[in-house]
Amino acid sequence: MTDPIADMLTRIRNAIMVKKETVEVPSSNMKKAIADILLSEGYVSDVKVVEDGYTGKLNITLKYVGKRRSVINGLKRISKPGLRTYAGVEDMPRVMDGLGIAILSTNKGIMTDRQAKAANVGGEVLCYVW
Repeated sequence: MTDPIADMLTRIRNAIMVKKETVEVPSSNMKKAIADILLSEGYVSDVKVVEDGYTGKLNITLKYVGKRRSVINGLKRISKPGLRTYAGVEDMPRVMDGLGIAILSTNKGIMTDRQAKAANVGGEVLCYVW
């Protein structure tokens, strides 16, 4: 697999389309950090790491409102292995005029665009969530 983050986002997107309650993703430190951001921002309701003897799995419980309408309206991978995308503090992306979040990989860890702006750091723009 050349892009594990895109695979994670695609698994979440597909699970939302068929109204699944949970989605299972192979675990890594970066995927765990992204899932924790989704949890803290209120896009998913729970994240659990299940050990399976290998790398482990992330069980992500999706969040729905009303008649099974997902809280996550869209996920978009921005920086790809073939074309990396970086943003400085001055040109930090705004997703849906502030209604969504951009997840960045900075030298201080994985964080949202608002956290990166507050910490005065830039980095690689991993994905947009709205």
